[in-house]
Amino acid sequence: MLGMAQPTQNSAGARRRPESQKTHVKSICLQYQLYLLLNSHFFCLLKNKTGLTIFFLCAYVPKTEANHCKWSDVLKDLELIKTSEDIDVSLYTANTYEDIECQEPVMRCFFLEMKVILHECDIKKCSRKHDVWNILKNGNARFATYQLNSTTSKKCKECEEYEEKNFTEFIQSFVKVIQRECKKYIN
Repeated sequence: MLGMAQPTQNSAGARRRPESQKTHVKSICLQYQLYLLLNSHFFCLLKNKTGLTIFFLCAYVPKTEANHCKWSDVLKDLELIKTSEDIDVSLYTANTYEDIECQEPVMRCFFLEMKVILHECDIKKCSRKHDVWNILKNGNARFATYQLNSTTSKKCKECEEYEEKNFTEFIQSFVKVIQRECKKYIN
């Protein structure tokens, strides 16, 4: 028998199995017992109302995670920087009431202006530079799924066509636009 471990004899002449074979057998026995235990408990749960409720609630959880807003990380970081006192810039600020068809170009405008804020943070060594950088990083990751629609962008304003506003008003508008975008995922 090639490849098979042969039992060995101890000093008393009794045969014993190699250690690796013992471990493998124990592992199989343990897996089988675990399978029987889980199998019987799972089916017992489905026989009563409580078990069925738990099963359906667990089945529903992944669906709620899938509806999670992809901009939530950006929103959290916006909340962190909105009170920053060391950022003092005027920024092109898109209207929060723009047509839904212009939502993507509006979002792109806000992220372009975030680059201006990052540049300003480089110059002034602002305390929230890392949070500004996170907003850009997370925004770029979310835009990877977007495809720019050329017909939509012709109807919508360019960033430079919007009014310049101070940092606080810019952040407030940006938060409203993100929240509006997130409502799509909740509804």
